[in-house]
Amino acid sequence: MADLSTLDLNLLRVFDAVARERHVTRAAQRLNLSQPAVSNALSRLRLVLKDELFLRRPGGVEPTALALSLAEPVAEVLDRLRGALAAHAPFDPATSDRVFPIGLSEYAEAVLAPPLLAAMAREAPGCLLAIRHADRVNALEMLEADAVQMVLGMLAEPPALYTRLRLLPEGFLTLMRRGHPLAEGEMTLARFTAWPHLLHSPNGSRDGALDGPLREAGHPRRLGAVVAHLSGVPAILKGTDMVMTLSARLATQMAEAHGLLLRPARWRRRTCGCR
Repeated sequence: MADLSTLDLNLLRVFDAVARERHVTRAAQRLNLSQPAVSNALSRLRLVLKDELFLRRPGGVEPTALALSLAEPVAEVLDRLRGALAAHAPFDPATSDRVFPIGLSEYAEAVLAPPLLAAMAREAPGCLLAIRHADRVNALEMLEADAVQMVLGMLAEPPALYTRLRLLPEGFLTLMRRGHPLAEGEMTLARFTAWPHLLHSPNGSRDGALDGPLREAGHPRRLGAVVAHLSGVPAILKGTDMVMTLSARLATQMAEAHGLLLRPARWRRRTCGCR
């Protein structure tokens, strides 16, 4: 085995990234390096440690027994070193070139990323915001793998070791094409649920935030379609009688950009006992 005096400790950063990602290209992206640079670093580390470390497999790489035994202590040492350096090195956004990997839901990316990136362009022009998709299914996994530093979205309650903050309150608005029968008149539950609804669900679930309350009120809605992405929503709404209820900020953006009609997603107290 190698003596520490002969080991380039920068290679451990590459080892740690590949061990976490189990994929050379993703490790390169994580380190903001080229894929050949990461491969070259692994080759040097293999020579020093006299072990293959990572074996090519379909879809990525598989760590050897030695790599598995090294992964946890190397990650712990690097994490402690990063924490110690961060505590003693003040962050200067004007000169920093740090990469900030974060996980955002589609809603959070559409609503929060534009003002955040505008602020970064003014105050931290050398920094890079690297956004990955986050939802209820993968958010905790990404945090535990240290693939992102934080996640933003409508997420499940995290374990106690994570800090959870409420960023902003949000209401709902209903989108529809101009000239839709629901565009005029009182928005009662009976009228609202009489038309097919378009549901945005990246993970394929057919149960949205409104479905539980609507069922309890005795007016379950009928889904016209479930879509994984928002890009096709404006054309779908313009070409059908479907309606779609989204968070107010996102719905407002979409209505202004695509000429759709907005109505509040609420009903009179006498209709459903709520407002």
